Amino acid sequence: MLIFWIFVIGAVLGYLYGHYLKPNRRLQKALQEARRASMAVLEEGNKGVYRTVVTDHNQQSELVVEVKELAVTQGGQVKVEYISAQYKNPEFRTRKGEALLREVRELLGDYLPLSDISWYETTDRHTKARENLSTLDNLQKHQLGA
Repeated sequence: MLIFWIFVIGAVLGYLYGHYLKPNRRLQKALQEARRASMAVLEEGNKGVYRTVVTDHNQQSELVVEVKELAVTQGGQVKVEYISAQYKNPEFRTRKGEALLREVRELLGDYLPLSDISWYETTDRHTKARENLSTLDNLQKHQLGA
């Protein structure tokens, strides 16, 4: 008879764990992952493209640099982080990767004029991320309250 009651209690506890506790933990992990993704979008910052013409030994090529905004000065300059760069004329310079980014950093410096950078449009993306965060907050409050 003792074995029967142990089996019944084990079955009830297994049912409670499998239908209530385990899905709740999965939901909490999914909410945390979604929150991290939305926060990463919001913290990403502004990105844009800077274009200039570089002349060297009677040759010239357009230099296209993708930049990330770090800070804006009062004088209209933007402190940037260089993400990628390329020359439109591939024979002009042959450096690639980190060597090209170092060359661009030495050539252009850490600050670029704000008006010369074409910024990517991020307002829609940031708005959606904020909406997702508020929805996640409501879900988490509802889940914890229930």
